[in-house]
Amino acid sequence: MLISCGSAAVQDKVLVEETSPVKVEAFQPVNPKGKTVATRFNVPAGFTRTKEAGDSFGTYLRNLSLKPDGGVVLHYDGSEKNKSNVYVAVLDQTIGSRDLHQCADAVMRLKADYHYSLKQFDKIHFNLTNGFRMDYSEWVSGKRLKVSGNKTSWYNATSENSDAKSYWKYMEMIFSYAGTSSLSKELVAVDVADMKIGDVFIKGGFPGHAIIVIDVATNQAGEKIFMLAQSYMPAQQTQVLVNPMDADLSPWYATDFGGTLATPEWNFTRDQLMRFSY
Repeated sequence: MLISCGSAAVQDKVLVEETSPVKVEAFQPVNPKGKTVATRFNVPAGFTRTKEAGDSFGTYLRNLSLKPDGGVVLHYDGSEKNKSNVYVAVLDQTIGSRDLHQCADAVMRLKADYHYSLKQFDKIHFNLTNGFRMDYSEWVSGKRLKVSGNKTSWYNATSENSDAKSYWKYMEMIFSYAGTSSLSKELVAVDVADMKIGDVFIKGGFPGHAIIVIDVATNQAGEKIFMLAQSYMPAQQTQVLVNPMDADLSPWYATDFGGTLATPEWNFTRDQLMRFSY
């Protein structure tokens, strides 16, 4: 009888152990110790980051330095952006003391910074709102911009210079006279299914908005997810956006978002994804 009861007890215990639910740890999108986009953010199970050439714009964006975890977005005047539910990380960049580094400016700055880091000065150029193409190579040669009403031209002003201080002055001229309207006319449309790092969701206009894709991952089923970064108004540091449609506020978005991409401060349509042609 004791043996029988003991056997029954053992059997009951085995049944309980076999039917106990398996504990599944929740996905943790943020690695607080990570110092770059690639190391700060984990990819969901089953996904892997897309392959990028070592000197590509995609690799450059993935390796952007971030402020320590918990860092806040600062405006150009040093005040804090009081919207912590908008972003999950902040790029570790200075933006100057003028109200210039806004949405399209941040996108153009990242593209220009990439080429500047490789000394590809001939690839740094943007069209101003009036259509004038402002090449950095002309600026390096010592030319400066003359603006008279809606007319723009170059004039010889100084000696050749490509140092960081002069480069930033060039970028502030771009920030002053270019924006979403002009940038949207420079970019080429791309299908969301073909999205790559460095692509831009943009609505040209007054006002308009622009955000840049800073990471992409895929799984074996062909599903694609991505991360976004933006600046905003007034001029502020570039921030990695949270996905407001995700209950856990993960920074990852899925390309099957339907007809409208909802980001914390702006909505885009699928046909507003564009790409630099160079």
